[in-house]
Amino acid sequence: MQYLQQHIGAADKVIWMHCASLGEFEQGRPLLEALRSQYPTYRILLTFFSPSGYEVQKNYKGADWVCYMPLDGPRTAKRFLSITHPELVIFVKYELWFFYLKKIFYQKIPLLLVSALFREDMNFFKWYGGLSRKMLVRFQHLFVQNESSLQLLKQIGLHQNSSVAGDTRFDRVITIAEQAQPIEGIEAFKSDQPLLVAGSTWPEDERAIQEALADPQLRSLKLIVAPHEISTQHIAQLKELFPSAVCYSTWEKERTTSRVLIMDNYGMLSRLYRYATVAYIGGGLHRPGIHNTLEAAVYCIPVLFGPQHKKHAEAVALIKAGGAFSFGSAEHPSDLKTILSDLLHQPAQCKEAGRKSGEFVKQQGGATHKIIHYIQENRLLTN
Repeated sequence: MQYLQQHIGAADKVIWMHCASLGEFEQGRPLLEALRSQYPTYRILLTFFSPSGYEVQKNYKGADWVCYMPLDGPRTAKRFLSITHPELVIFVKYELWFFYLKKIFYQKIPLLLVSALFREDMNFFKWYGGLSRKMLVRFQHLFVQNESSLQLLKQIGLHQNSSVAGDTRFDRVITIAEQAQPIEGIEAFKSDQPLLVAGSTWPEDERAIQEALADPQLRSLKLIVAPHEISTQHIAQLKELFPSAVCYSTWEKERTTSRVLIMDNYGMLSRLYRYATVAYIGGGLHRPGIHNTLEAAVYCIPVLFGPQHKKHAEAVALIKAGGAFSFGSAEHPSDLKTILSDLLHQPAQCKEAGRKSGEFVKQQGGATHKIIHYIQENRLLTN
């Protein structure tokens, strides 16, 4: 807190947003940037709990100060609020800190929870969840992602200060797609062949893809793998799995006719999907679950993933909309090879699934606008 004490002045008008990690930051970012534009006289404080968020975004230019959230406690929370004196506090998705919320509430600082997503198995809805429910009461308004979350809040009497705004991640991926710049060399690698872009993959995903691509019916399909982890060891494992593969960092020099390209750098995946005929989202064969499906779906392409997706509302909804396909579960027994083959050899079906995928993302946009409208309508900030 010494850093904040040295840099935040008494006259500064502060908006504070807190995100647990990088995923929550991506949800909060569209709102943060809209606030920056709508209220230019305010300064932005962005805090993280996890190093995976802070280390990646510590130099984020959209905020005036980026730092870790000091650990929760009555004295810590009181001192933090005294130093930062925010005029609006926004927590993203799940982050609930008891003493911070209590102090914010008693100091009558407007407090919003955005892109919240609730499930029936959460403590808030159990007989023993009184403390958890007490934290939710501290918020002036709860912006939830979907109707089922709102209905759960209704069961505990919190629907009066809640509304369905949607998921701000949709706004983020739409903006990224609109601003996406070409990636050098990818068109040349793809040539005129169909292309599978596999993003945020784990070893389980990569083995499943390798097995599927061994099918003669998929011999024309090229592959770009952007693994979740790009350590030297993992890249070596990928080259062992795909012996003819070449890394992106050396492909321009080698210009081989390899069927497989390994992205051995970070930061390109959201732009990479634009070149795909079909996208594969990693994590669906891994316990934590799938990664971001929306980054791919926004480009109007079919999206594939494994069975570990049930806790991701957008993935479930994307399947229902006809833009995504899961494999390897009781509900979706088809294997990856069969789904890929069907899409590849039925271009009309592939195109229609892609259209549904893109339309789904487009229809879900607008959460940021709804939250900004609430802030303006209730005069939570003044220019």
